[in-house]
Amino acid sequence: MQAVEIAQYGAPEVLRLAERPVPQAGAGEVLIRVAASGVNRPDVLQRKGLYPVPPGASDLPGLEVAGVIESGDAAAMAEAGLKLGDRVCALVAGGGYAPWCVAPVGQCLPVPAGLDDVAAASLPETFFTVWSNVFDRGRLQAGETLLIQGGTSGIGVTAIQMAKAMGARVIATAGSDEKCAACLTLGADHAINYRTQDFAAVARELTNGRGVDVILDMVAGDYVAREVSSLAEDGRLVIIAVQGGVQAGFDAGLVLRRRLTITGSTLRPRPVAFKAAIASALRSRVWPLLESGAIRPVIHQVFAPGEAAQAHALMESNTHIGKLVIRWA
Repeated sequence: MQAVEIAQYGAPEVLRLAERPVPQAGAGEVLIRVAASGVNRPDVLQRKGLYPVPPGASDLPGLEVAGVIESGDAAAMAEAGLKLGDRVCALVAGGGYAPWCVAPVGQCLPVPAGLDDVAAASLPETFFTVWSNVFDRGRLQAGETLLIQGGTSGIGVTAIQMAKAMGARVIATAGSDEKCAACLTLGADHAINYRTQDFAAVARELTNGRGVDVILDMVAGDYVAREVSSLAEDGRLVIIAVQGGVQAGFDAGLVLRRRLTITGSTLRPRPVAFKAAIASALRSRVWPLLESGAIRPVIHQVFAPGEAAQAHALMESNTHIGKLVIRWA
């Protein structure tokens, strides 16, 4: 098969089409004939040599796919209610930029009714991440306020819609007035242009000085101090990326006095059982919302496999709104 590989660490141009053997499904796995593959920020980090491949995973980039089950562990499929020929989308630890990809059965979900393959391929990485961090680690409840940093990223457009569907109030930040307008269109109650406004001051103002209950942060660095000052009593800060740097200074006294929680996670190295539990929660709680149209995928642009470098360049430009997807013939 012709897959997209990382020839060497570096700029987007190091991505190239190359011949690779079709992978084979092992115990507890299925082989998916891939129709579309999602492009995500971790793929960019892997291309730069900043996100190591977990032991045993494919060195090919790509963490989410959608397509048809072509072969696999019959017993595991039967237990999961899947069969050959089913349309599925799946979270994978690597190997997604290819026309065939192996996925653990527990990390496969049926394509929601009414969605095409491109839309389905945009779901797993961001939906698994948002559920795990906002609702499991962040414990967001109906009636609480969530602040999302980067509201028009793939994670952001998912978090806005999911939190609103679960009854939360949502404040999102974005880097332009156009992007702020997109956040409001997706359902955010308020949008803050972080280039022209102090998000911490605005968040406190919007909550009448109380602060927000949960913050989903993809920046870290010097954002952390301002985020700590933005949290309400018993507030939770969940860090899922460090685009602003790994060093952060903050007022530890506020953490004590307001009983704050600062936590974070990375999803890729977690075991299959952990990810399968997230898949189960998504299938019961979120998939009906996708099928009803209450939550919708947001696709910015679709690329051919030979255009993977352009997709990465666009990702790094931060000018997109929503997800980028590679479609296979």
